[in-house]
Amino acid sequence: MRSPSEWDTSSRIPLYQQIYEDMKDKIMSGEWPVGTRIPSQRQLAAQFAVNRSTVIYALDELIADGLLEARVGKGTVVVNNTWNALAAEPPPDWNHYVQSGSYQPNIQIIQQINDAETNDRMIRLGTGELSPELLPAQKMKEIFSETEADEPFTLGYSEPKGSLRLREVLSEHLRARGIETSPAGIMIVSGGLQALQLISLGLLHRGSTVLLETPSYLNSVHVFQSAGMSLQGVPMDDHGIRTDTLARLKRQHNAALLYTIPSFHNPTGILMTAERRKALLQVCTQERLPIIEDDVYRDLWFDEAPPPPLKALDRQGMVLHIGSMSKTLGPGLRIGWIAGPEPVINRLADIKMQTDYGSSSLSQFAVARWLATGQYEQHLIEIRAALKQRRDLVLNLLEQHFQGLASWTVPQGGFYIWLHLMKKTPIRHLFEQALKEGLLLNPGQVYDRQDRQHLRLSYAYASLEQLEFGLQRLADLIQKY
Repeated sequence: MRSPSEWDTSSRIPLYQQIYEDMKDKIMSGEWPVGTRIPSQRQLAAQFAVNRSTVIYALDELIADGLLEARVGKGTVVVNNTWNALAAEPPPDWNHYVQSGSYQPNIQIIQQINDAETNDRMIRLGTGELSPELLPAQKMKEIFSETEADEPFTLGYSEPKGSLRLREVLSEHLRARGIETSPAGIMIVSGGLQALQLISLGLLHRGSTVLLETPSYLNSVHVFQSAGMSLQGVPMDDHGIRTDTLARLKRQHNAALLYTIPSFHNPTGILMTAERRKALLQVCTQERLPIIEDDVYRDLWFDEAPPPPLKALDRQGMVLHIGSMSKTLGPGLRIGWIAGPEPVINRLADIKMQTDYGSSSLSQFAVARWLATGQYEQHLIEIRAALKQRRDLVLNLLEQHFQGLASWTVPQGGFYIWLHLMKKTPIRHLFEQALKEGLLLNPGQVYDRQDRQHLRLSYAYASLEQLEFGLQRLADLIQKY
């Protein structure tokens, strides 16, 4: 579908006719197959940047031509894609295939967030990634240009567990964080999400139950649910996941494993204390409940390093440790890792080779150089300073504009502030109103379906100017309720 800037406003052809032709092309080409429910009038008007009445004219023409049909309760649907379709064989019902796929679609609000993130003019107040201005693009170019002649470099596939060179330097990197693991106990993955996908495919039976913090990032992706797993929430407090409920929940739901983000939790920003980590590992060891430790935010501390990872305390192979470069060097690298017992790593590596034949060799080479040359640690110092400055700005803005409207805690690292709205606020309506104002929010229901009182604020992505304007405008919107 053409963007509004592509419309020929100087043409004698009316806009509704141009829209008619554009939509007709999508139907006739098969891009909108028979059975497709087309966007609503409001959505089409927004996409074409015209009044709804203009869209209605175009739709009426398509309905009159027999290409579309308005159905009560189902919207407007494609019913024909050629003038003599009635005499032809019925086309394949792609809509049936789409609905039959095993992978569950995102909930609507997440789809809206994903769509809005493609709009460069949107102020993204909840996005969980580094601002483009914080990504080391120039240094990344230098990483490749400064390559030594004897450094291993390939454009071919890497071995099943990933580049040996990268796994060797990662072994040293993890050792500095208290985790003792050999290269054989590490596997390279295409980001932390793929690590979860491989675990769901390779280690869990369909129908298994996964315990996780409530709220949790895992509720915003359907990786386990699409593999036939169920998720069971475990309450949190200011010290992290509450361990007093784990034994009961494990037995009650016959849970297969526990997923946790102990350092600068997504979305709450909570840092699990050293005492709580020890208690968690003790309970899980007693209950024989394996742990997935998602530690992708660990290196983003501000004043003091977090307590040792759960994996550093693990003496019985209970913990699978997930790390990633997406939150520090850039999500486009698509490089993460899993560290764990060697038989488990071997199993997951076999599954990975069946799915994508290995992560990018170029990205693996670059990450290995960042780590081996010490430039990664220097980069972390710079990123921590920049994120701390942004956090402090947001805290000041909250003090100025959100007193009496919300409460919050001060994160000691990571990307997020979990904003608790003190007054009863229709969060979905707030989300829609903010979207119209050019503000993209991440409501709490993305991370806990029952949550109606929180927003996940991120100080990592939006510029300083955008944060200042966006938060002031958000406060004005909340004040109206």
